[in-house]
Amino acid sequence: MGRDDSARLLHRFDRWMYRGGRPGRLARVMNRQSVLAASAGLAPRRLVAMEVPGRRTGRRVSLPLVVADHEGDRYLVSMLGDTANWVRNVRAADGRVVLRHGRAEAVRLEEVEVGARAPVLRRYLALAPGARAHLRVDQRAPLEEFARIADRVPVFRILPDRPESGDRSGS
Repeated sequence: MGRDDSARLLHRFDRWMYRGGRPGRLARVMNRQSVLAASAGLAPRRLVAMEVPGRRTGRRVSLPLVVADHEGDRYLVSMLGDTANWVRNVRAADGRVVLRHGRAEAVRLEEVEVGARAPVLRRYLALAPGARAHLRVDQRAPLEEFARIADRVPVFRILPDRPESGDRSGS
């Protein structure tokens, strides 16, 4: 079995774990372990546990995500696209979440415009090999290839969560 065959087999396994666009039982178990490791600061720095209130229950939902760094900013990407529960929960929470990697960091996630996503997506695939099966673009592909899928892959810039002032007029 060659390297390409091994990669194809691994990608099929990754897609199987998230069939239907949702994590199956094995993926949920592995995600729980990753959340524990990231929360304790034991995972690689790029892996964080994100906590977001569930849009229906309000209960805290924790999941592991890879942080992609690009041009001095940090980003989170949804490898499962627009319909991933965490994306819906983040939107319902007005982007306010907590990221954990040894310590808690309150942040606000700001959705990136489709036209600016391509370079972040390429960087994300370089850091998150498990996502390659879902995005189906070679990590070394030209930016044009990433631009073709950018409208289906939400990207969020991580910003400090600053309490809003009572003045919403923008002045």
